[in-house]
Amino acid sequence: MGAAPCRHYGARQQKETDMNIRNIAIIAHVDHGKTTLVDQLLRQSGTFREGQKVAERAMDSNELERERGITILAKCTSVVWKDTRINIVDTPGHADFGGEVERILSMVDGVLLLVDASEGPMPQTKFVTGKALKLGLKPIVVVNKVDKPEQRAYDVQTEVFDLFTALDANDAQLDFPTLFASAKNGWAATEPDGARENMDVIYEAILSHVEPPKVNMDAPFSMLATTLEADAYLGRVLTGRVETGTVKPGMTIKALDMDGSVVEQGRVTKLLAFRGLDRVPAESASSGDIVAIAGLQEATVADTLCDTSVEIPIKAQPVDPPTLAMTFAINNSPLAGTEGDKVTSRVIRARLMREAEGNVALRVTETADADAFEVAGRGELQLGVLIEQMRREGFELSISRPRVLFQEDPETGNRLEPLEEVTVDVDEEFSGIVVEAISLRKGQMREMRPSGGGKVRLIFHVPARGLIGYHGEFLTETRGTGIMARAFNSYVPYAGPIPGRRNGVLISNASGKSVAYALAGLEGRGPLFIGNGVKVYEGMIVGEHSRSGDLEVNPLKTKQLTNIRASGTDEAIRLTPPRRMSLEQAIAYIGDDELVEVTPENIRLRKRLLNPHDRKKESRKSEG
Repeated sequence: MGAAPCRHYGARQQKETDMNIRNIAIIAHVDHGKTTLVDQLLRQSGTFREGQKVAERAMDSNELERERGITILAKCTSVVWKDTRINIVDTPGHADFGGEVERILSMVDGVLLLVDASEGPMPQTKFVTGKALKLGLKPIVVVNKVDKPEQRAYDVQTEVFDLFTALDANDAQLDFPTLFASAKNGWAATEPDGARENMDVIYEAILSHVEPPKVNMDAPFSMLATTLEADAYLGRVLTGRVETGTVKPGMTIKALDMDGSVVEQGRVTKLLAFRGLDRVPAESASSGDIVAIAGLQEATVADTLCDTSVEIPIKAQPVDPPTLAMTFAINNSPLAGTEGDKVTSRVIRARLMREAEGNVALRVTETADADAFEVAGRGELQLGVLIEQMRREGFELSISRPRVLFQEDPETGNRLEPLEEVTVDVDEEFSGIVVEAISLRKGQMREMRPSGGGKVRLIFHVPARGLIGYHGEFLTETRGTGIMARAFNSYVPYAGPIPGRRNGVLISNASGKSVAYALAGLEGRGPLFIGNGVKVYEGMIVGEHSRSGDLEVNPLKTKQLTNIRASGTDEAIRLTPPRRMSLEQAIAYIGDDELVEVTPENIRLRKRLLNPHDRKKESRKSEG
């Protein structure tokens, strides 16, 4: 990013170890303004030079984060304010990336809880705040976006208090300070209509309400690794907060796993501190500071990095288990290898294992098929982001329909399935259709209340498998105006079968390039997924059948040549634009006997068995 050093940094470089420290995380629901707020704190502390060009939402450095407008990876930065270095961690707001949030909370001493002034507390707010309160952290509440005409700042403040009470907050946590802000416009105040000048009250609240880290300089060096990344020059880089002692470059350290077994021993080749948006080499780091260490080859997240004399690891915070799994397999379609350069199971396995090392909310396991791997995570978005990253890196994959991970009740032996709490904000006119759709998916309504501006807030408990593929349908039903948020709630007894996709599909019975004449004849059978001149193969899904069964069609059929021409009949054929699906929509659309073929250039739908005779045999087996 090329950010300049913080204001005051040069004057205090030699005094860095004497500086006061505060470690905070910013937590909130997705799109409530965390990253924008961090940008403003960086700007107003003098982290950027006068006139320096910095990207909007500078903390979202990942290409996918910028495209989707969400934070996927937790990131560290720091600012200096009145002789105090404030280490700030910007955390993801989407429930699918909750694994990141849980780890980060274990290395901070306070949290800024950001809540939208009109939406109020949402499921992810509840999920992350519950984790923070359980760790004993005292939040500072910032009601953001109070410049919006539909803001209801004081009502939201009351809702936050009610949420804390419901989450069993102690008296000290319930006595939280509340600030009102517009991060977009760069101001915060103690009242919604207070002075709209700058962010100073937030800095002051952090200094007065967040406790300094507990420092233990007498014990040997120890640090819990909370994030991991691979660097082309430095190798594995592990970030965490120094719990005890001091670490310096060149020092010999070891890594202990959660059981206390030695993972490896090595030398600190590089010690990096967070200064503004940069990571700068540091001569030493002491208890309480957040740093990154390079030099170890095998240590990973939740391992304790420590002096060679240390025998007991630091206790790591347990992470909620994955609830959804997909199969990632090699692409074995007739077009395999024509669009990507990473197609073998060996490179796919290496990439997935590398991802699982740094992402504790993800679990990769081998399957009976040597060319396929089961990847389990928190939700469709998390797995969709991984697939999107891999296709951009040149991978070709076959992806199965998501399936939920069941558990067994240890007492009764009954099957348990993950339940999600779903919060929906919709216009009143659409509330009926949403309630009906979620009821069909075995959802139960828990609450219904007006949320202002002609909108209604609905809260449901829905089995996770009932939500697979629902988001696209929800947006269609609410004409794009509805907002739906979800968070893992608990495991409950199996709720019974849930109806799936009602329509069959149109399957190509030939290989080649699609022809406009053939597609025009197929339009009456149902909406098409492909246009003219597209490569197709036998067993590829080219459209949706208007009826319940699958139908084999020929998208390559051409007009028979004759010497008779009729006036007006041979004009250019005009096709209805095909229905294009995003990656997430495609994954949610397919059935159990179908796959999504993902390449750097295309997303195709196909039958798992391409040969029609093989499909018939399989169908007879399942019926028998």
